[in-house]
Amino acid sequence: MSDMPEMIDGWPNFCGEEKRVAEAVSRPGPYYLTNSRVDFQSIQSALGIALHMQQPLVPVGGNDLKTAEIISNLKHMMDNQGIGDNHNAPVFHWCYKRIGEFVPELVGQGKSPRVMLDYSGCLFHGLPKMGLWDVIDSLRGVTNDHYSVNVEWLGCTWGHAVAPSTPVQDYRLQVKAWQHHFAALFGLDALARVRGFSPAEMALPNHPDVAFEFVKTLKDCGFLWVMLQEHSIEDPETGQGSKNPYLPNRLICRNSQGEETSIIALVKTQGSDTKLVAQMQPFYEAKAKQRVDLGGKSLPPYVCQIGDGENGGVMMNEFPGMFRQAMSESSGSGVPAMNGTEYLEHASRLGFREEDYPAVSPKWTKLLFEHFKPGDDLTKAIEECKKADNRFNMEGGSWTNNISWTQGYENVLGPMEKASALFAEKTKNLPTSDIRYRKALFHLLCSQTSCYRYWGQGVWTDYGAEICRRAIDVLNYDI
Repeated sequence: MSDMPEMIDGWPNFCGEEKRVAEAVSRPGPYYLTNSRVDFQSIQSALGIALHMQQPLVPVGGNDLKTAEIISNLKHMMDNQGIGDNHNAPVFHWCYKRIGEFVPELVGQGKSPRVMLDYSGCLFHGLPKMGLWDVIDSLRGVTNDHYSVNVEWLGCTWGHAVAPSTPVQDYRLQVKAWQHHFAALFGLDALARVRGFSPAEMALPNHPDVAFEFVKTLKDCGFLWVMLQEHSIEDPETGQGSKNPYLPNRLICRNSQGEETSIIALVKTQGSDTKLVAQMQPFYEAKAKQRVDLGGKSLPPYVCQIGDGENGGVMMNEFPGMFRQAMSESSGSGVPAMNGTEYLEHASRLGFREEDYPAVSPKWTKLLFEHFKPGDDLTKAIEECKKADNRFNMEGGSWTNNISWTQGYENVLGPMEKASALFAEKTKNLPTSDIRYRKALFHLLCSQTSCYRYWGQGVWTDYGAEICRRAIDVLNYDI
């Protein structure tokens, strides 16, 4: 449990106690090794499953968009179950809390389940606000020392902001707000174990300066590794895919000044398909893998997948049975389920370090740096790359390459950037514990939610533009 309040004056407690949060995320590990009980030196391979949960906050609590209360989209679905797929809302509610049922059940049977959880701050805020404390309580039940090795939380952005098109200073605010809010809900000890990061939409920046700041933010916030989509990265020597996506990789990002930074990456293979998670595909794929020699030492492959934890019939209906079956079958076998940090801690104990893992870089890095050297005109180099390969872009990579987070969204991006600049200007002398800061931060983080730029022009971009308008108004008139 936490000694920090979940809400302050009606706003989420996601700022104000930065020193306590920073202390928690700087605690040294290992974090999971003591309770792991996996014979890492003899297993054949391992699997990992992560569930991503998100519901945006939307201005629909009333008839007038300009004055409507900002509520969880889940509440909107609950209140309007006769429209479209909104009848799924009660099932979504169960999906958000069911891991709190499944894990104790399996542990009670002597099994060794593993699951990684990624819940956005929007969802953390929306659930209690609509009275669904049963979800938080269920999750708290497996976010403690007894089940810590079974359930690993992954960090993410509070407002489900995508890294390639979110101002870098705001992306850092997004990450820190999530950590702070998580600590308020689950405690600082639980936060100290959050060492993996799950980017919204698996979106990895490939602009050199944005990618560099992305990794720097994660490292400064205490993260040891990041989960990435296979086709968003490349071998820096060949420009092709990762040499071995089933081993930890080392993501190296170089900015336009020639500075480099890196972080361990665990690679999600294949595209986005909830069937891969719902039907526990990683277990069956891992059973076909064998240990790999890496620098004279043997390492078991790690097959991991992440998918929406509530969306789609397969997740709602097939996942419970398949999860129980795969976790039962894998427990104590040569192909156990392992969470990401647990796997890496075992590898570290065998002597593996970040620099031992295969190097990768964001997609198109090799081509860009063939046309660019520090001190050159970066804009000109980007244009040259576009001429050299018409597929080249600096919009980043994500779970799918057919969605742009920028093209056609000027009516949202313009106000979003204005709100960002205004926030930096207006709050620079405000303590983060000030209610005005918290209110402004809430609107800024909400304005950057990816959902407003996912479905194309229409009601969702209207939501995004309206929240941007409110953020700007708060900054202009309340501060």
